[in-house]
Amino acid sequence: MKKNLFKLAILALFTAVLLMACGEAGKEPAQLAIKAAEEAVGAAKTEAGKIIPDEVAQLENALASVKEKLSGGKYKEALTDAQALVAKAKEVVASAQSKKDELTKQWTELSQGLPKMVAAVESRVNILSQAKKLPANLTAEAFEETKSGLAAAKADWAKAQESFSSGNLAEAISAANSVKEKAVKAMETLGLPVPAGAKS
Repeated sequence: MKKNLFKLAILALFTAVLLMACGEAGKEPAQLAIKAAEEAVGAAKTEAGKIIPDEVAQLENALASVKEKLSGGKYKEALTDAQALVAKAKEVVASAQSKKDELTKQWTELSQGLPKMVAAVESRVNILSQAKKLPANLTAEAFEETKSGLAAAKADWAKAQESFSSGNLAEAISAANSVKEKAVKAMETLGLPVPAGAKS
């Protein structure tokens, strides 16, 4: 009896050690995979955080979920999800580069045309401000609104340039488009020719 109990005890101990070994073997690869995922998500945040922040946020949420699975002992799931997350992070970086190229092209086009439009409006406003009488098709109220719009457009353009310098291309484009809208409205009010494509 004692001999059988001893054998059972040895078997139980062996089984426990085996299970622990298997558990550790599953945990270590998962930990390594999560470390790789952390590095991939960190790189994606650096490269894409200002370009496609929503997608980067999704990566960070996915990473948090993977860590929860590791903590809960779901090593196999954690390993699989972590490996998939590394691939997803690479896709996000590639997507961000494509978006960056697109936004940079838009910025180049806007930055070439907008200063000229704003300068034309400012020149016309300065001339009319010194004139004794406004044109018949321009009311004093509309002229004052145009001057206010000009000041706002110049402020928006400064903001756009600052955003671009900081790498916030989406913000820069948004601010630049605001400048374009104000400039177009001012040019139409003042009777100036609006450049082709500026109204699109």
